[in-house]
Amino acid sequence: MARISVLGVPMDLGAGRRGVDMGPSAIRMARIHTAFRRLDHQVMDGGNIGVPQIEEQRVVDSDARHSQEIGAVCRQVALATAAVVKADGIPVVLGGDHSLSAGSMAGVQEGRATTGKEPMGLIWFDAHADMNTPKTSPSGNLHGMTLAALLGIEIPGLSEGVGLGLFSPDRVVLVGVRDVDGGEKELLTKLGVASLTMREIDERGMASVIKEAIGIAGPEGKAFGLSLDLDAVDPKEAPGVGTPVPGGMTYREAHLAMEWIADSKALRALDIVEVNPVLDDRNRTARLAVGLAASAMGKRIL
Repeated sequence: MARISVLGVPMDLGAGRRGVDMGPSAIRMARIHTAFRRLDHQVMDGGNIGVPQIEEQRVVDSDARHSQEIGAVCRQVALATAAVVKADGIPVVLGGDHSLSAGSMAGVQEGRATTGKEPMGLIWFDAHADMNTPKTSPSGNLHGMTLAALLGIEIPGLSEGVGLGLFSPDRVVLVGVRDVDGGEKELLTKLGVASLTMREIDERGMASVIKEAIGIAGPEGKAFGLSLDLDAVDPKEAPGVGTPVPGGMTYREAHLAMEWIADSKALRALDIVEVNPVLDDRNRTARLAVGLAASAMGKRIL
């Protein structure tokens, strides 16, 4: 039984399309608390982090849009997730666009450091690498730079949000990527970050891929976090996402990955991001997100 603390971050400042700010409400409406309680976990809800309305903000830097506002939100998220870790809980953060993970995962890392726990690894489920910088990003949207910031690359706003909660490249692994920009490829190669693409999943099968991913992020049973962007799943299964890309994971591939993660017993933090109810079909993607979260937290078929 785990002590789970749910936190919402209704932010779309880092995205290029409106709507993911409603993701936390959609996921809660899909009964994520009930799903966790059915697994005998203790569940508390910390409410939502306050986020500035995008209509009231002015874009100062088109290469890193809304960086100051996002940075301020990420620091609040980091303080919240660090507090959960210090209380020996598991934070489950509902987004919102993926820039929030610069705060949530960094806060978990900082919380572990202050309580004497070893650093965490990180599994990044995403159609995209999120390894752009202001110089390489085609859009200037910070949700495409989050992982770079967590790995120590200077990103306006996000780096302030990360603070001291950095991750070691040899404990970070991307799973399901299939839409990667040229600058991201160069940075991934330079840092030596493992990338298990959709081709790997196609050729080897999900069981082999997720086994390798867990071995990278959590070798010998060490703790890791999971940042789950729903666009990792094929749009046929998850239509309500901020940036859909064809050719993603199937329903069962995604659940199998979560089941392996649960079996590892090493998951210590979970982000669920980029659910966009505006583009969804009767909350289908949010319900999938809840199902995947439940599988990651121990739900089994039998």
